[in-house]
Amino acid sequence: MLHIVLVQPQIPQNTGNIGRLCVATACVLHLIKPLGFSTTQRELKRAGLDYWQRLEVYEWENLQDFWQLYSPNENHFFLSTKARKLYYEARFQKEAFLYFGREDRGLDTDILETFECQSYRLPMSKSARSINLATCVGAVLYEALRQNALYRDFEV
Repeated sequence: MLHIVLVQPQIPQNTGNIGRLCVATACVLHLIKPLGFSTTQRELKRAGLDYWQRLEVYEWENLQDFWQLYSPNENHFFLSTKARKLYYEARFQKEAFLYFGREDRGLDTDILETFECQSYRLPMSKSARSINLATCVGAVLYEALRQNALYRDFEV
């Protein structure tokens, strides 16, 4: 099973879209607080449409609480514009945790330094600072599905 871990997301529409993506791909969504919105906000539900009630989603007080249950190992991948390696160089396992940071500043530097060998980025032109969080999650998630042929379980 693939897990999407959003660390302190700030924009409810992004989280709603990512939640919808998780339902469509049978992934679990983990939200690490503090959040920049309430999970009862209309914008969050609207972006997730009627999928939100089918979403397996968990909220965590902080990353340390999350790591008490899911201790970081080689199946944890950290996505950042600051990483050196490209995401398709990663070797995703059937159970993987894909971490994404805040829309306005990404993952903390100390996380990226600690897990440098497990940090990846999406390629983009030098004129772009970043891409939308939901777009990034979608690209990396589908690469993990492709590598593990997990998409074969989906209806076509």
